[in-house]
Amino acid sequence: MIREATPDDLPHILRLIRDLAEYERALHEVRATEDDLRRHLFGPGAVASALVAEQDGAPVGFALWFRTFSTWLGKPGIHLEDLYVHPEARGGGHGRALLAELARIAVERGYGRVEWAVLKWNAPAIGFYESLGAERQDEWAVYRLTGGALAKVAAAPESA
Repeated sequence: MIREATPDDLPHILRLIRDLAEYERALHEVRATEDDLRRHLFGPGAVASALVAEQDGAPVGFALWFRTFSTWLGKPGIHLEDLYVHPEARGGGHGRALLAELARIAVERGYGRVEWAVLKWNAPAIGFYESLGAERQDEWAVYRLTGGALAKVAAAPESA
């Protein structure tokens, strides 16, 4: 079963985020708290949404997403920030169901695309995404400003 997340799901979502980060060898980078998620998923001015996959009434996976905009399409889209299904629940169709619900939301709202990033070494995820017809976008490189570099550019844009 796939459903929209509620504030009651926050402990489960944070646990799944930490499980995903551990799988991606980046647990040390997780700073999110339940309060952060509550504020940004359910508070006034929420900027992201989440879906939960349940099995036997327990959360076993999630998809966290936010709206984007394509200037080329002239339409909004969905950026899938995280999709994760607990290893014991994999193979049960939860990942496919989460992506199908995101696709349904995009189509229903007239959005032009659903896109996401995947680590180049994550062969199981790549195989799964390609089996759905997703196309790799090799011509683009992802860049990120964070931490000290973000603060430096924000403080002195003329010397960045």
